[in-house]
Amino acid sequence: MKITQVEVIPLVRKLETQFEGGTYRIVNRYTLVTRVHTDDGLVGEVFGGDEDMTQAEIVDLIRTHFTPMLVGEDPRNVERLWNKMFFSNIDLGNRGLHQLDMRNRGILMQAIAAVDNALWDLLGKIYNAPVYKLLGGFQDKVPIIAIGGYYKAGKGQDQLNAEMAHYKEIGMAGVKFKVGRVSVDEDIRRVARVREVVGDDFIITCDANQGWTPQQAMQFCREAEKLGIRWMEEPVRWYDQLDGLRMVRDSTSIPINAGQGEITAFGCRDLIQHGCVDILNVDATIAGGVTEWRRIAAMANLTHVQMAHHEEPQVALHLLASIPNGLFVEIFPSYERDPMWIDMIVEHPKVKDGYMELPQGPGFGLELNQEIIERYRTS
Repeated sequence: MKITQVEVIPLVRKLETQFEGGTYRIVNRYTLVTRVHTDDGLVGEVFGGDEDMTQAEIVDLIRTHFTPMLVGEDPRNVERLWNKMFFSNIDLGNRGLHQLDMRNRGILMQAIAAVDNALWDLLGKIYNAPVYKLLGGFQDKVPIIAIGGYYKAGKGQDQLNAEMAHYKEIGMAGVKFKVGRVSVDEDIRRVARVREVVGDDFIITCDANQGWTPQQAMQFCREAEKLGIRWMEEPVRWYDQLDGLRMVRDSTSIPINAGQGEITAFGCRDLIQHGCVDILNVDATIAGGVTEWRRIAAMANLTHVQMAHHEEPQVALHLLASIPNGLFVEIFPSYERDPMWIDMIVEHPKVKDGYMELPQGPGFGLELNQEIIERYRTS
């Protein structure tokens, strides 16, 4: 079996509403559809990623460099192909004085992720098995939480409470709640009131998106411990991801979750070895794909660190179901926040009693809506 073509399609969709987290705002939904074609007629197809500023560079890297590199190769040799892409020494242009190589590294790892994930969907179709079974098949359903609690103009506590009650009504096990944009005291009040609304049996995790100093993060955690917070995600700013994170972790009983900003197993290794995390939430759609994510998950399991996953449930569901140290799959139930997740998939995995069930079809088991792909594709 040989690869005959690698196809990548960038999609952009303008959101009707602006959403704000601790350190960012979202106005568009970006993603990439990647297809790996073979001479046997099988096609691996997957979507993932939400990169805006470098989407064009990621697409160009796949089309210009990875495609000629992979055509003619056996798609079943995923480790060999991953190494071929990672160690390719592709010239991505002169590094900027202040950016160093971080921008180019991010482009490389997201491009690898897009291709690698499509290869895993293809592997499932070759062997007629779901990806989670190929990876180990630890469980057949995964607890599901909503991503919400965004800051929004005109959104008061009543609207926030109604949003959380809605998540509970539609079968979510909990919520990942946005904090970090207002004062620590105000964020504590927001979370405390929501806890009163949803009750003690509803999971609440908090995500500051690297919005705080260690001191602010420790203040929040001291107050939040009595609220039954399942984890505190990305509490400290980007420049203090080792010592700062460890300070916060050492000060609280709330598990610390980070790794969304890490794009390699090496970066995750450093977080673990420095005692910074209880949970890693690496995103396989930007951090080297399924192949790199499973390396990270194995390392985490041996060091008693659990695995979450940043968004992208179409891939994350299979990954989290395949390992013994997996936690919750995350979705955006709001059509306003992620219409792509809702419209892109022809038939969604079933959600029942706080769990999302695993698709049993080959690969990722999700048929993509080709009309939506054509409508939102961009040059």
